[in-house]
Amino acid sequence: MPAEAKVDASSARQEPRPEPRPEPRRDSPPLTQRQEARRRRILHASAQLASRGGFDAVQMREVAESSQVALGTLYRYFPSKIHLLVATMQDQLEHMHGTLRKKPPTGDTAAERVAETLMRAFRALQREPHLADAMVRALTFADRSVSPEVDQVSHQTTAIILDAMGLERPTAEQLSAVRVIGHTWHSALITWLSGRASIAQVKIDIETVCRLIDLTAPEDEKEPRRRGSGRGSSHVRGE
Repeated sequence: MPAEAKVDASSARQEPRPEPRPEPRRDSPPLTQRQEARRRRILHASAQLASRGGFDAVQMREVAESSQVALGTLYRYFPSKIHLLVATMQDQLEHMHGTLRKKPPTGDTAAERVAETLMRAFRALQREPHLADAMVRALTFADRSVSPEVDQVSHQTTAIILDAMGLERPTAEQLSAVRVIGHTWHSALITWLSGRASIAQVKIDIETVCRLIDLTAPEDEKEPRRRGSGRGSSHVRGE
């Protein structure tokens, strides 16, 4: 159990911030190719530092140096360490989503496929406990100013679940189930990182909450589909 898994709110305030601190930019125009490449370098540096030392290892000055950008430039992209680490989590989930699409889950029912998918994503984070802890802490510390980044994490988690379900047009009730499943997955990650749940318990909780999928499915979709029965064509694909 990594020592840094215990959340301490005071650690989020250890890093000094330069003054004046730029305000978060809203409704910004799309990034140019050069700006996107710079953003990718920043996210990569953030993930590398977090992987080695967890939340406290991600210092904005070191991220700037590692990604070869000016500190002021870094703060224009990410107004705080919390913004940066939440964006790093969204980026990691997006990468996981691409990996999961290359090898789709094989369960017969939507509930089985989602449970398998979420456990694969969980195990990917389990292999990088320092990084997982840093990202989860950032989500815990995030205030309203980080809402756009937190929403992106939520949207990416939802996309992963819907893709595993094979749904293009979920009902309102199914979307509600998906949200509950996403909340449970994130909560399970937190309890595992804090040493309050084993991997076996996480698996049980994920499989249990995924039963909501079958309970909320329309009547004509409740029969288990046979493996290979056209699932590939029904999967949601990335934009």
